[in-house]
Amino acid sequence: MKREAKRTGVFTRRALLIGGAQIAAFGALAAKLYQVQIVEGSRYATLAETNRISARLIAPPRGRLLDRFGEPVAGNKLNWRALLIAEQTTDVAATLDNFSAIVPLADHERARVERELRRHRRFIPVTLREFLSWEDMARIEVNAPDLPGILVDVGTTRLYPFGPALAHIVGYVAPPNDADVAEDTMFALPGMRVGRAGVEKYHDLNLRGRAGAVQLEVNATGRVIRELDRQEGTPGQDITLTIDSALQQSVLARLGDESASAVVMDARNGEVLAMATNPSFDPSLFNSGVSQAQWQEWTRNRRAPLINKAASGLYAPGSTFKMAVALAGLESKAITPFDTVSCPGYLDFGDRRFHCWSKYGHGSLDLRGGLKNSCDVFFYEVARRTGIDKIAAMANRLGLGVKLDIELPGTRTGFIPTRGWRIKQGKAWNIGDTIVSGIGQGYMQLTPLSLATYTARLATGRAVQPHLTRSIGGILQPGSKAEDWPSLGIPERELHAVRDGMFAVVNDPSGTAPLARLPMPNVQMAGKTGSVQVRNVTREQRENGYKSDNLPWEFRPHALFVCFAPFDAPRYAVALVVEHGNAGAAAAAPVARDIMMDVLTRDPASRRDAPAARVAEAKT
Repeated sequence: MKREAKRTGVFTRRALLIGGAQIAAFGALAAKLYQVQIVEGSRYATLAETNRISARLIAPPRGRLLDRFGEPVAGNKLNWRALLIAEQTTDVAATLDNFSAIVPLADHERARVERELRRHRRFIPVTLREFLSWEDMARIEVNAPDLPGILVDVGTTRLYPFGPALAHIVGYVAPPNDADVAEDTMFALPGMRVGRAGVEKYHDLNLRGRAGAVQLEVNATGRVIRELDRQEGTPGQDITLTIDSALQQSVLARLGDESASAVVMDARNGEVLAMATNPSFDPSLFNSGVSQAQWQEWTRNRRAPLINKAASGLYAPGSTFKMAVALAGLESKAITPFDTVSCPGYLDFGDRRFHCWSKYGHGSLDLRGGLKNSCDVFFYEVARRTGIDKIAAMANRLGLGVKLDIELPGTRTGFIPTRGWRIKQGKAWNIGDTIVSGIGQGYMQLTPLSLATYTARLATGRAVQPHLTRSIGGILQPGSKAEDWPSLGIPERELHAVRDGMFAVVNDPSGTAPLARLPMPNVQMAGKTGSVQVRNVTREQRENGYKSDNLPWEFRPHALFVCFAPFDAPRYAVALVVEHGNAGAAAAAPVARDIMMDVLTRDPASRRDAPAARVAEAKT
């Protein structure tokens, strides 16, 4: 009995110990369940939801650039791409290796991805490959279990429907660099682009927009099951330009294979209707990255396709500058419209002889005759009487050698010399410098854009500024009306005297540009030729029958022409430079005539909608 009682006691103690242990275990489990479900329930619910739902920021659609009739000149198209989210994979290197086995990555692409992974936070997607084909996307989706953190996403990429035709105006976009990301973290998002040139750069802030977000349901391997929610964010603003894209193409077609630039402006308000530079480049190449071979091809081309020659090319204005000299002379009372100068073919001053382009001379000429015949001796004398500082002041008032507030980064001011500038260099300004400035040679350097502005101001007497933006986000910008621009303060009689000389250049049978006469009833054009030497011509060469036609292309003079029309009610101004075209009357004037005829026929400044013919072409 004692032995049985002892055995029963031992069993009872064991049962109590086991029962106590079970109670303690179940108590701990209950406490843990309480901790998990009650105390930290919301936290674990969030974690569970996070494992099920992948939330990502998405780049906003970039705003479009439209021409004056609403035709897109820079838009967006869908772009399928592969992204990597580093926090969703435990081994980034292995994931990249697996991806490379499916969609090969070049060494420089792999280096870029690794650099961006170090630069960005782990939750920010990094682009592995853009512009995926359907085959690439299928291979990625099939191998999704072996590619943790990698997903296929759709975004947008920049589209330039007119390609090289508008490249120098529209500009281009490119992937952001470290400095861009430091400025705005939104640039870390896949698909974001930064305006690097042209209007894309100038209006970059307006075009960017604000980031959106997307929520995706994923399974345990990270495969996307469905899209739960998408907020596209705020698209960038659409910007309407003053450009007529059809006119731009027409101007380029007329330039042909010449290395040339042309600007067409509404003379009344400064709207730039066309700004053509030839040769050009394909701006879409910068979106995905320019190859080294392509870059070398561009930079080695002596015709410089990357340079916007219309806004950044610098040329001596030559005889197109003579109207500024004439107005300076009239304002300073150095001459009157009826004063005459005798031209024997040269002007001797001191021990130096300054030649006229006509070695036989022009005889006795007044202002109208001086402009009509483009007599160098006449303007040598006007410049000598007027002085360089008064000439420079008038040139600046006419838009030459001053900053033009146009929406193109990199636009150059050009240069008009003064006596003070020369003295600051520690050198003396002499009368010979003034004399050669009278025909737009010497130290002067101007852009075709400034010459077009100059012509528009001569035609209207108003201080118009060239501009490319009509509206931003549908809001019309100031400057679209003639009355928005102040008067130049030049007496109308003096402007009329100069315009009359320009009229004679084109319409008088003995003018220097009869080839520029418009074959249009009741419409007449005024203009001025210019030929600019790019190398000195010695007296010996002149005496031996020097002809620039026989020189290599790069040594021939530039050919220039500026004009406005209609003469009795100026509306359009054109400036044209044909590099090494030799003679303005032969190489530039006929081209400018054809451009002006096209402009007058289209009359884009008077239209609110695209011409019917153009709409029909677009539908076709």
